[in-house]
Amino acid sequence: MEGIIQYFIEFRELLADHALFAVGVLLVVGYFVGKLVSFVHLPAITGFIIAGLFLGDSCLGIIHPEMGKSLQFVTDVALGLIALTIGCEFYRVKLMRMGMDVIIITVVQLLATFVVVLAGLMLFGMRLPFAMMLAAVATATAPAATVAIVQSLRAHGRFVDYLYGVVALDDAGCVILFGVVFSFASSMLGTSCVDNGTMQAVLHAFSEVGLSVLAGATGGTVVHLVTRRMQNSNEVTIVMLGIVLILTAVAIAYGLSPLMTNMAAGAVIINLSPANHRLLKNLEPLTPPLYAMFFVIAGTELQPAIITNLPVVVLGIVYILFRAAGKYGGVLTGCAVSRTPPNISRYMGLCMLPQAGVALGLVLFIQASPALDSFSQADRTVVEHMVNIVLFSVFINELVGPPLSRIGIIKGNEMEE
Repeated sequence: MEGIIQYFIEFRELLADHALFAVGVLLVVGYFVGKLVSFVHLPAITGFIIAGLFLGDSCLGIIHPEMGKSLQFVTDVALGLIALTIGCEFYRVKLMRMGMDVIIITVVQLLATFVVVLAGLMLFGMRLPFAMMLAAVATATAPAATVAIVQSLRAHGRFVDYLYGVVALDDAGCVILFGVVFSFASSMLGTSCVDNGTMQAVLHAFSEVGLSVLAGATGGTVVHLVTRRMQNSNEVTIVMLGIVLILTAVAIAYGLSPLMTNMAAGAVIINLSPANHRLLKNLEPLTPPLYAMFFVIAGTELQPAIITNLPVVVLGIVYILFRAAGKYGGVLTGCAVSRTPPNISRYMGLCMLPQAGVALGLVLFIQASPALDSFSQADRTVVEHMVNIVLFSVFINELVGPPLSRIGIIKGNEMEE
């Protein structure tokens, strides 16, 4: 037995630095675990995440942290395509039909989540500035899970239109809210996130969103102009994928939001001509392997050892439960205000629970911020706990959230029919 284990370790170390090996393992193991969990009626996404957890450094160690960094491009490409898909749902005909409903639902659930999580964290002893920052992070959702489940179910209709709209606007609102809250929280701790104070921090948050939309709109216009006379679907796919890669790289290089940039590109593409629906169809064959790798890689980053830290676990549970209450209750309230159909009010809240990349990005931004240099050692420890709380939330929500989202989408569509 020891000989087999030693052989496995040597084999793993021999191939550990080969990206092709990592990609192959991600796809094959992700596929089989995804099929396995389907027998207990869980979505394939949950299987991909579980596969990543076992392949990651916390279990088998086949995909070690350094390899995870070299595969970051897979995550970037997948998120770019996911954001483009959501942006294409902002077709003006659909928006006119939905009117202000999507905006109302988004704003109400965003603010409800912030207030409920803030109250919960303060109730369990977290200081106001840190509770504010963590509550702002809690408003983020994971559009990747939503898009992947909708596409796997081949769902469509009014429920999906509303869901895509709310998910897309939610991340935009989250970025703006976080920028404002972080500036105020930093000031309360006796520092500032930017040299010129709070107002510049707020303007920076808005400018990031504005520049991201501008870059995406420019890219979307270029796609339309280049592809409008193309008849060959292979040529269209090449151009589309190339511009998505360029937009994503530009956004990352200039500190913009890749999600917002590609969402804006999708919205512009679909509104310049209804015929541009064909562009998205040409990209569909590329999405299954990219989505599979995206979620398996996400699974490799989960750290089960977090559950051994009792303070983190307690606050993590508070964060998860109060966030779920805020999301679900906020959607119910927003739907009541906008008078949307019963299927939307009852089941959309279940689809808002997954949380991943955006939340991790925001809390890691806090950890890497220059403002942290002026924090006391005790405050820096709190920030480390915040990072672990979000990691714990991602670990739970990425396992529990997709099955609940699947139920919500199925039930919402059933009631619609």
